[in-house]
Amino acid sequence: ETTMTLHPLFDPADFRIPEGVAHVCAGGEPPFLRRNEAAMTQYFIDKSTGMRGRTKMEAQVEAARAGAARLWHVGADTIGFVSSVADGVSMVAESIDWRPGDNVCIDSNEYPSVVAPFALQRRPPVELRIAQGTGADRLAGYVDARTRVIGASSVSYLTGERFDLAALRRLADRVGALLVVDYTQAAGWMEIDASVTDFAFSACYKWLLGMTGVAVAYWNRQRQPDWTPTTAGWHSIHPGTRPNYASGVEVRPDALRFTRGNPAHGPVYVLASALDYLRQFDTAAVQDHVLSLTGELLDRLRDTQIPSTTAADP
Repeated sequence: ETTMTLHPLFDPADFRIPEGVAHVCAGGEPPFLRRNEAAMTQYFIDKSTGMRGRTKMEAQVEAARAGAARLWHVGADTIGFVSSVADGVSMVAESIDWRPGDNVCIDSNEYPSVVAPFALQRRPPVELRIAQGTGADRLAGYVDARTRVIGASSVSYLTGERFDLAALRRLADRVGALLVVDYTQAAGWMEIDASVTDFAFSACYKWLLGMTGVAVAYWNRQRQPDWTPTTAGWHSIHPGTRPNYASGVEVRPDALRFTRGNPAHGPVYVLASALDYLRQFDTAAVQDHVLSLTGELLDRLRDTQIPSTTAADP
């Protein structure tokens, strides 16, 4: 028997949940918002109406950028879109002027999308420095003057640990390293100020209530004003008339320089719809609700002698 009175913040009827199912895996793959079906249908309609529809598609891109910026407390010009977190982190990894002996510091339980783009760097190879244990300051012992990147998930996919990003920021600034953060397990339920990072990304098919095919990309233009990707496409170069390739290619001035080809418009329509849905909820209240439910679950697991990798500390 539960000792907790549950008052859902989100109406379960808003989601496509099969009858008889209690869905508790929002950190994995939540059920689809019913309103997102209408958003996808609208994309089908707009795609079929020529240039008028194209204008509407571009407006949905801007709506999704504004929604993500609002959640992350940053400017919409710092938000772009990539196909996945791994895609975005790879663009950052490719843009760094690596030198022999450079290193990247990560936690041993870090998610592959944050690690693999650096681990496969070959020109030159990059040393991965892997922190072990559970100490809050465990990365500090691995960072030195040759550290170019500190990579971290805001919330661990494996243990639920919330990294102290302010402490990692101070650590990165001490040696001039980039702080690259994956917000996938936090975005949508946790209060976020992305400006603590240099670059940040999030998948959209978890707590953001969207779908696969698009991920949010954040470029801290104040901290890294001169950042330029080393690969581009028609969408990420400066919009205007047909480019004169002989005079060089200039990328967009804002974070849409992350988006090399067409944004994934269908998933973007869904994301804009989901972010509009989330807007009606106070993020602090959602965070408190999630932590309360998690604490209740951990208490009951402990009482039933079922071990968990998640620490009891909220």
